[in-house]
Amino acid sequence: MPSADTFNLSDYMARCQARVEAELEQRLDALPGHSLQLKSALQYACLQGGKRVRPVLVYAASKAFGASPEQADLAACAVEMIHCYSLVHDDLPAMDDDALRRGKPTVHIAYDEATAILAGDALQPLAFQLLSSPLDTSISPEQKLRMLNYLSTAAGIDGMVGGQAIDFESVGKTLSLEQLQTMHSLKTGALIKASVILGALCAQNIEAAHMSALSDYADAIGLAFQVQDDILDVISDTETLGKAQGADQALDKPTYVALLGLDGATHKAQELCKQAIEAIDCLGQEAVALREIAQYIVGRKH
Repeated sequence: MPSADTFNLSDYMARCQARVEAELEQRLDALPGHSLQLKSALQYACLQGGKRVRPVLVYAASKAFGASPEQADLAACAVEMIHCYSLVHDDLPAMDDDALRRGKPTVHIAYDEATAILAGDALQPLAFQLLSSPLDTSISPEQKLRMLNYLSTAAGIDGMVGGQAIDFESVGKTLSLEQLQTMHSLKTGALIKASVILGALCAQNIEAAHMSALSDYADAIGLAFQVQDDILDVISDTETLGKAQGADQALDKPTYVALLGLDGATHKAQELCKQAIEAIDCLGQEAVALREIAQYIVGRKH
């Protein structure tokens, strides 16, 4: 079993990123070409790099419970497709009106608004189509059903979409810390948590106590990810971020930095990281990747 001394997170993430990139490319390339422009937009939305934190979490959680990378491939692709769809729609003029994503023009700029809307519309059901594929026999039908239920909940009104609605309605308002946490637990945290849970569900016969610990871990890193995003929006720059720096402030959005100050937000991120690592102490050394990812989330620069 790898120890913290022998495990290299950069190498592990690079392998996971390359793996999910190849899996996504293969599946997008196999799509029918009813509209070559739409197919091109799907590839543009999904294959422009990025941190791939969510699929990396799928692979890391599956590894912690003894599942193989092959068993985790479809779940990794599915969560990344949901994430990419959400970015395409978030960037639209009716939402955040962003022109830059991952250092390149956003989909509605590179193509047009209608194509961007359709690309997001296509990616969402494609994620569920992949996850429920009868061709994949490495995951039982019962496991697939649990994955589908969890991901659809995390992506919808009880998760990402609900959080985005609160975010949209909160522009120009001051939220309490509890309200801000609720918003981000839905908007950002729900899909990150789904990535962790789906990875675990690639394995079988997980103890209830271990799943509970994993849930607590995922709650903490989901919030930590957003806190660090808020910090980077203030201290980083557009070139490093690959998107417009200061966008949240320009849109007068409620953030952890606005509420707690920069030092307070930094302390909050570190506190959440500590909570996450402590939550999975019971999982042993097979969860080393999950622990290292928690540290990465609050230490990243983009």
